[in-house]
Amino acid sequence: MTLDTVKHAAETPDTDQPWAELGLKQEEYERVREILGRRPTGAELAMYSVMWSEHCSYKSSKVHLRQFGEKAPETDALLVGIGENAGVVDVGNGFAVTFKVESHNHPSYVEPYQGAATGVGGIVRDIIAMGARPVAVVDPLRMGAADHPDTKRVLPGVVAGIGGYGNCLGLPNIGGEVVFDACYQGNPLVNAGAIGVMRHEDIHLAKASGAGNKVIMYGARTGGDGIGGASILASETFDDSKPSKRPAVQVGDPFQEKLLIECTLEAFAEKLVVGIQDLGAAGISCATSELASNGSGGMRVELDDVPLRDSTLSPEEILMSESQERMCAVVEPAKVDRFLEICEKWDVTATVIGEVTDGDRLEIYWHGEKIVDVDPRTVAHEGPVYERPYARPEWQDALQGDDAAKLARPANGDELREQVLKLVAHPNQASKSWITSQYDHFVQGNTVLASPEDSGMIRIDEESGLGVAIATDGNGRFAKLDPYHGAQLALAESYRNVAATGAKPLAVSDCLNFGSPEDPAVMWQFAEAIRGLADGCQQLGTPVTGGNVSLYNQTGEAAIHPTPVVAVLGVIDDVARRTPVAFAEEGQLLYVLGDTRDELSGSAWAQVIHDHLGGLPPKVDLERERLLAEILISASRDGMIDAAHDLSDGGLVQALVESCLKGGKGARVVIPEGQDPFVTLFSESAGRAVVSVPRSEELRFTDMCGARGLPATRIGVVDGDTLDVQGQFSIALSDLRRAHEDTIPGIFA
Repeated sequence: MTLDTVKHAAETPDTDQPWAELGLKQEEYERVREILGRRPTGAELAMYSVMWSEHCSYKSSKVHLRQFGEKAPETDALLVGIGENAGVVDVGNGFAVTFKVESHNHPSYVEPYQGAATGVGGIVRDIIAMGARPVAVVDPLRMGAADHPDTKRVLPGVVAGIGGYGNCLGLPNIGGEVVFDACYQGNPLVNAGAIGVMRHEDIHLAKASGAGNKVIMYGARTGGDGIGGASILASETFDDSKPSKRPAVQVGDPFQEKLLIECTLEAFAEKLVVGIQDLGAAGISCATSELASNGSGGMRVELDDVPLRDSTLSPEEILMSESQERMCAVVEPAKVDRFLEICEKWDVTATVIGEVTDGDRLEIYWHGEKIVDVDPRTVAHEGPVYERPYARPEWQDALQGDDAAKLARPANGDELREQVLKLVAHPNQASKSWITSQYDHFVQGNTVLASPEDSGMIRIDEESGLGVAIATDGNGRFAKLDPYHGAQLALAESYRNVAATGAKPLAVSDCLNFGSPEDPAVMWQFAEAIRGLADGCQQLGTPVTGGNVSLYNQTGEAAIHPTPVVAVLGVIDDVARRTPVAFAEEGQLLYVLGDTRDELSGSAWAQVIHDHLGGLPPKVDLERERLLAEILISASRDGMIDAAHDLSDGGLVQALVESCLKGGKGARVVIPEGQDPFVTLFSESAGRAVVSVPRSEELRFTDMCGARGLPATRIGVVDGDTLDVQGQFSIALSDLRRAHEDTIPGIFA
């Protein structure tokens, strides 16, 4: 077979090419021909197809994502923003923190263990590529109905993959969440986040500069696993009849990644690296084109020099392979030998595969013949941009009109008690300890808070106690009812969760999970959610530093609920002053902060008791969220509260149950005069938290709330071994614990 070289391509313009099978539209293929002035070679076609995929190019989302830059709040904390492998923020004392959330949804449905494991591996390499040591991971998950047979296949495999990979890397898993809903049945969401720490001067960027500098590929050898995996799997509607079902899911090796981490950090410490890029989706195609596009020159690559696990791979397959645990570094010639020595020390395969040139082309050779000759910007950054049509769906008015106010409410204390027990035993509200116990929370010894706390928290400086907190949240039910406010509610909850532990929210990363962008209704949901999130971040002063868009999350015509997952990172001066959720001291006073309204549409109560979704979600008041956060942070810092828990899914009663069970202490609760006990307990009004206040601090605490204009309502006291809502019902903690903790093991163990 004749090698498809650049010269051969120019001489054979009419050769049929499999552009459709590789996921390109006809107009995209024609545009590639126009850019090149000829038909592409097979290798060029492979590169354009993976780099122009939805997953890599954001071609349907770019026009909306620009709002994150246009509306970005001014802040001195942001060191690196959107466009790099991960965002970086200044957390003080010369430290910087990088963090990001990404998706590995479709691969995790095809092969749950490896899909989830390599999702963790990929996000960790993004963190390494910024120059940071990874210190923790988080895992926001969305699964189908808990009792569905396929959920019993997917969830245990996903959990084992996350735990197996993260535990082997020695990274604590400190947060995330698991939500079950039938809308995710054929399309679970496996999002993964990671945090890394570095000094300001250690930040690295993905760019290839300096003619003559060498391009070194290091890490695992390239194999046939994952050819077109994430890039194609994530870029088509999930359907058995589509070719996207077939690409092999990547296979991870966490021990190889651990060596890669240590090797990379040692090379950074010796200032050996000019630019660096991890090899994730689109593999070598991505790493070479992005490094060259971001740099000041071109690049020449000898593909024969790429270390292979499978010698039968074609050049196209080598360029598309998404084999894991691989990175590309740009190194000055005088430092190459030392770089290779460090790789050898850590038993990491490393090979010089090319060099930076003074031109503006990415040229790739195979067996001495040129098989790629492209402007790297056209591959990496100048792909198609679609302004997809979008329209508010016809059914939205009817959905919003179907308010939860019509649903039958409990008529007395006995019915309240029955519904509380049913709520806390539902898979969404039940304890997830069966899942989280498979993760190591405390490896490295710096974990301060971990699941099921409101946010995970890590100490990053032993001397000062400086730490960072992270929370991830996203309510697809609220976003289905109102995508604009649903996205803001996800932001508000994550922001509130961070503040509840005593940390000041700084910045945001997101993972935006939606159905097909070719559906105008889905595209409307996406556009509204972006607008809501951008407006919310602007108002709260928390810039979006980066993230991920995951589209085509649907099976056939059935899209998932729009699910923007929002991660908020916060900083705390001294982790010794953090606030846990547990009620631990009898006699402490319980206060609800914020206003409780009759807001039950989209709530956990509506779902669990009535299997209902309709109406409008709770109102969003971001200024109230900011005020609540300031109070929680000040009270934590000054020792005025001993416990705090945000009020969200399940309302006050869910928060009380969780805080009582975590601390092993009961609570006596009095419904405030004039309030409906049902609304008080089950409402999901935003901008609220429950706190426990030492009696000696009550006056100081209430004076602070009063002076700042935050409603603070005393509702009871930490006491005994029951949850006693006076005049309504009483439930022993032992009965609550059984209801709360037996559900998930009963389904999956």
